[in-house]
Amino acid sequence: MSVRYKAIVSSDWNECLAPCGPFDFISFNFPEIKPQLNAIFQQYTGNQIALGEAVGQIRHLWSDPVKPEQMDAYLDEAFTTYSGVANLIEWCLSRNILFMINTTGMIGYFQRVFAKGLLPRVPVISAHPMVSFPENSSDPRYIYDLFETGDKAKNSETVIRSMGIPADKAILMGDSGGDGSHFEWGSKTGAFLVGSMTKTSLDDYCSKKNILINLRFGVDYSQDDKKDVQKEMQVNFMDLATTIEAIVNS
Repeated sequence: MSVRYKAIVSSDWNECLAPCGPFDFISFNFPEIKPQLNAIFQQYTGNQIALGEAVGQIRHLWSDPVKPEQMDAYLDEAFTTYSGVANLIEWCLSRNILFMINTTGMIGYFQRVFAKGLLPRVPVISAHPMVSFPENSSDPRYIYDLFETGDKAKNSETVIRSMGIPADKAILMGDSGGDGSHFEWGSKTGAFLVGSMTKTSLDDYCSKKNILINLRFGVDYSQDDKKDVQKEMQVNFMDLATTIEAIVNS
């Protein structure tokens, strides 16, 4: 990669940058299994089961491959992010700050998001390959497979090392216990940890491991887990720009 990046934002996606779940496109096309999918999502984000086990359960429920046109139908109907997310991505990239989406969501979801121009194309994604489509010119330049939640840290570390980004110029964002191991790695390397829409499961993980969440951004569910999507949608992610800029310039 020819660009020399000064810092990196490595962020989860679902319920962190966008008010949706990683299996919503399946529910949209196969609504009869929506309750089971929601239960599986809660189990692995709460660290009750491994992501690999969750994927195995999903494959047992649903074996039909999702076609690009089915993903597009879902995106046309339901794609959304929290306010300012696209602007923050553009802001980072315009300042040579690498924005990496690092999620248990599906590679194919992001392939179609970028093909349809719904987000600025990020250089790197780390996502699950259970649903992926043929390579397209709109794909991110680098795509890393993520099979377990622990791969978030592994893939962030690979990108940081390969691109020569100082570890203390890394900003990690996550919302749930599934981001716990990513935060644990970041706390050891000097990264700045942002809890976005912080859930009890992430707060508990960090408390048990003596991990300091440097900034709690958006709605904090660590004490009251009653979801308030309307309040979440009032959060503007461009408000993170000053924090990121301060870290880059420190």
